[in-house]
Amino acid sequence: MLDIVIEARQAELSAGFTVKRILPYRLRRMIGPFIFMDHGGPVNIPVAQTHNLDVLPHPHIGLSTVSYLFSGNVTHRDSLGVEQVIKPGEVNWMTAGKGITHSERFEDPAMLSGGELEMIQTWVALPEKDEESDPSFENYKSEQLPVFTDTGVWMRLIAGDAYGLKSNVKTHSPLFYVHVVLQPGTRFGLPKGHSERGAYLVRGRVEVNGVTYKPGQLLVFTKGVDPLIIAKEPTTLMMLGGEHLGDRYIWWNFVSSRKDRIEQAKEDWKQGRIDLPPMDSEEYVPLPEDKSKPAGGPPPNALS
Repeated sequence: MLDIVIEARQAELSAGFTVKRILPYRLRRMIGPFIFMDHGGPVNIPVAQTHNLDVLPHPHIGLSTVSYLFSGNVTHRDSLGVEQVIKPGEVNWMTAGKGITHSERFEDPAMLSGGELEMIQTWVALPEKDEESDPSFENYKSEQLPVFTDTGVWMRLIAGDAYGLKSNVKTHSPLFYVHVVLQPGTRFGLPKGHSERGAYLVRGRVEVNGVTYKPGQLLVFTKGVDPLIIAKEPTTLMMLGGEHLGDRYIWWNFVSSRKDRIEQAKEDWKQGRIDLPPMDSEEYVPLPEDKSKPAGGPPPNALS
């Protein structure tokens, strides 16, 4: 019934900012097209240290980043000239394609007054035909996203299709991504029609087949099964999956079906051949030292 249970590991993005890293995992690199997942927060940080949360300009290729906030605000700036304040409940879908850079800054007055931040960021690998597409960025407001409620259940479809709902968020391959809130005692099932499916516990506890699971665990389900998820207390889940695209190399912020493309991206960033965001070009993240042996190890850093 359960293919694997992945325990989140701690990863430090910057001084004082540690996240839970869920994907990639050595025994399970992807779920459908999802190849990366970080859970940041909830964190309250003193005003003097807010700048420690900032993610400086850095590059991506071959993927889409999906930023989703539960609380707090983040300012996104990218090399397309986009400047967007990301707010809770919105979908921010940035497709890197052949190459993009962006930064994430924590400049909101509420954050600067000691407000709370909690967010999930995933990366979605692109089909081979789209890996060298032109980069793009789209912001979808919360009111543009389908919401379903029933006794003990609230859910928002972030992207794709699930439970009879369909999102208008533009994707490149079949997938689903859902924010689910369950009240104690609620029984809930997985969406049908997708070959690879997982559920990440943000908070609360659930029971599956007599076993109880806790926050920070990603439950990856066996293909073709229809398990019953029972909420043992107020619970928040992020459910995700879709169709597998094939194997991918991943190194730092780069994803590709070709190892040589990763090497090219490394050299392009090192030589300054990837433009910085025009409104945030004074500093950037340098290319990290490559200590990996086989290409495809987990990226050394990133919420994005």
